[in-house]
Amino acid sequence: MACKHLINIDTLSDELPILIAGPTASGKSALALEIAEHRGGRIINADALQVYDGWRVLTARPSVADEARAPHALYGHVPFEGDYSTGQWLREVVPLLRAGPRPIILGGTGLNFAALTEGLADIPPTPPAIRARADALPLAAMLADLDREDPVIAARIDRANPMRVQRAWEVLRATGRPLSDWQAETPAPALPLAACQPLLLEADPAWLNARIETRFDLMLRAGAMDEARAILPLWDSAKGARKAIGGPELIACLRGELSLAAAREASIIGSRQYAKRQRTWFRARMGHWRRISANGA
Repeated sequence: MACKHLINIDTLSDELPILIAGPTASGKSALALEIAEHRGGRIINADALQVYDGWRVLTARPSVADEARAPHALYGHVPFEGDYSTGQWLREVVPLLRAGPRPIILGGTGLNFAALTEGLADIPPTPPAIRARADALPLAAMLADLDREDPVIAARIDRANPMRVQRAWEVLRATGRPLSDWQAETPAPALPLAACQPLLLEADPAWLNARIETRFDLMLRAGAMDEARAILPLWDSAKGARKAIGGPELIACLRGELSLAAAREASIIGSRQYAKRQRTWFRARMGHWRRISANGA
């Protein structure tokens, strides 16, 4: 899906790292590839789901042909049944800032960019037993605990985002300290905004919603169902990879629990809702980023 951005890439520095954030389906990968081919650089993934193997089509990972056009890193390198965190991503990306081609870091996971440019507290990993407890709790129960025991986080967290709520709850239970305490001890950032070129793609919601629907249909034609069929034997033991939008719906379709039409509709709705949450997060947290129109903003 071509997407012409309203930016002259010749105005970008050839030396400073580039960050590209934006909602799903806004054309981040196309812009990164254009910059890498014409101005040089290594494309580095900052998306929380494109790290998993198995999901190439469904998470819109760069194709094999695109990967051959420019250096890429941190795509599809985590086993499908593995787990992955923002802390792990930050530990892997920091060495890439120090050696090799100029970094072009892109994705729709705002927390990764916040960790990179604002710093990330060194919180111990969550024990499996506490993760299992969290997985079994409803969102409302975790929010009630946070309201009572970590009101600072409860007041500023995206309460509609189950991943963020669960993370805060797990930290509280695993460490005995509120997430807000850990965040107060955040070290200096690995890449401050002043040391890079941060670009934020913005898109008109109606334009983006239509694009999301078109893209999901292209994914189905490109083999997303075959991808889900290959993953089916691993599905019940998967962790973070289960959060790929459209994944649970296609698996349910393969298991006879949803029709393909219902799976398609639910996936498109889920992707549109995710894009709305992304836009809200970007508006709140990326006020100093350079705004770029994604052909419709």
